[in-house]
Amino acid sequence: MEQTVTIVGSEPRLSAKLLQTANSAAFNTSGKPVTELRTAITRLGQKIVQSAAMAYAVQQMKDEESLRSIASRLSELWNDSVAVACIAQVVARRTKVTADEAFLAGLLHGIGRLYILVRAVGKSPQFGLDSDFLDLISGWQASIGKSVLENWGFAQEMADAVGDQAEYERKRKSADLTDVLVGSILLGEALRQPAPRTVDLHSCTAFQTIGLSQEDCAAILTHAEYQLGSLRETLGC
Repeated sequence: MEQTVTIVGSEPRLSAKLLQTANSAAFNTSGKPVTELRTAITRLGQKIVQSAAMAYAVQQMKDEESLRSIASRLSELWNDSVAVACIAQVVARRTKVTADEAFLAGLLHGIGRLYILVRAVGKSPQFGLDSDFLDLISGWQASIGKSVLENWGFAQEMADAVGDQAEYERKRKSADLTDVLVGSILLGEALRQPAPRTVDLHSCTAFQTIGLSQEDCAAILTHAEYQLGSLRETLGC
């Protein structure tokens, strides 16, 4: 918690956003406003603080003149990451994986794509508009994301989940963080489709390992959709 307060406190605008969110009707049920950052972070909890920090970082990147050519790509990536995070925390409740851990894995699952996009546009702004290039990097982003998280000191289980997010045929006796993330990414793709939504439960073994039926998937998507709207309203994104 001390490290979180220090990092957030170094960005006054982010600190102000967190205080505003903590004092909103959604989080200030007591009606008593908070004025200290540490108290605001405690009230919001880890998930919202992580989301707000990442939303702030992505917004700052979109406003950078040198990254303007990929601003829409960054928005798409952020929206996808938030959706997968919301789904992952719901899916995790059906396993032994903690909801907060699953949420963070969902937020970070596209970090490899973010890294590649930012580095590539630094070489040439046209890379952000080249669909052939973007298709090419989709095959690299998982392994690069794993390396980024390892370099940043994240738990190996988190890095492995991001690195194995496209392993649709992995088999485990009980669901782990990777299964939750793999299934949640596919459910995130389904969420982008118009209702009524159906999920191909045979598209990956994670669905069987977790034990999800079509009815389960429909319920998860409905719940996640509600949470997603609330989270985006809270974060202003």
